[in-house]
Amino acid sequence: MTSLLPALAGANLIYGMGMLELGVTFSWTQLVIDNEIAAMVKRVVQGVRINDDLLAVETIKKVGAGKDFLSQKHTRQFMASEQSKVKLIDRRMRGAWNKRGGKDLAEAAGEEARHILENHKPAPLPQDVLSKLRSIIEEQEALEKEEAAKAAESG
Repeated sequence: MTSLLPALAGANLIYGMGMLELGVTFSWTQLVIDNEIAAMVKRVVQGVRINDDLLAVETIKKVGAGKDFLSQKHTRQFMASEQSKVKLIDRRMRGAWNKRGGKDLAEAAGEEARHILENHKPAPLPQDVLSKLRSIIEEQEALEKEEAAKAAESG
């Protein structure tokens, strides 16, 4: 809730991802969990599209009110695109969850964090971006050198 409300109010930055103990401690596991939550918040902020196709007007007419819509192709098609997609939160019934190892969210997130840390290979920055960063660094270093020389002169 502490990320959903500011997002719905229009905030474009949510602070505190991966932080524990008022930001004194950082957790890779918590960061992975917070990433999952951020994806769900982002989906909510997108809102709900409304049109005849999404509202299943024709399907409702065909099947009839109060009948089974879960078996309808339309329901499966739009549930896949409209429901938030999670990687770590297991929405299966307990029996199916247990058959797949019964890992809680912290266990699944810890495994995912370790996998990312061990295997992720970030794409290199484009050369123009690297050149711009290098020029910013060199400019700052020159300013610091100049300030240090002035400080040494004034002694």
